[in-house]
Amino acid sequence: MRTSRIVRFAGLSLAMLLLASCSLLPGGGRPKPIPDRPIDIDGHCAQTEDDGYGERARLLVRRNKVQALSWEITAGRHGSCRFEQSGFRQTKSRPHVELAARDGSDCRLMIWQDPRRITMAHAGCERHCSPPAVIHRTWPVMFDARTGRCAR
Repeated sequence: MRTSRIVRFAGLSLAMLLLASCSLLPGGGRPKPIPDRPIDIDGHCAQTEDDGYGERARLLVRRNKVQALSWEITAGRHGSCRFEQSGFRQTKSRPHVELAARDGSDCRLMIWQDPRRITMAHAGCERHCSPPAVIHRTWPVMFDARTGRCAR
């Protein structure tokens, strides 16, 4: 009986020690948020991969206000998605730009900047794709923050 308590105590102590050591690992904890930077870009990105996946995006943002937006994503033979500024209204300008679809769907476009890139992504935008399920085969577009071209 006493031996089983010692074994249980030792096992529990070892488990607690292992859990506590995880907090000492470098890079642990919550990731730091991307700093709030003003977004200014006159971007154009057009590229197509060998498998037919590609994008054509035009984005003009001045002081976090979207002036022009046109984005077409092609997922090879699977279908495509299309986003035009006229179908959206800007709802946020800080810490990232966000646009909501005017059609009543949950579609949102988000634009943010990190040190090297400006990224435009979508969420909940099945209605903007043909067929709708192709949205799961698409990805964000990334612009080089200095040149406005496709990020590499």
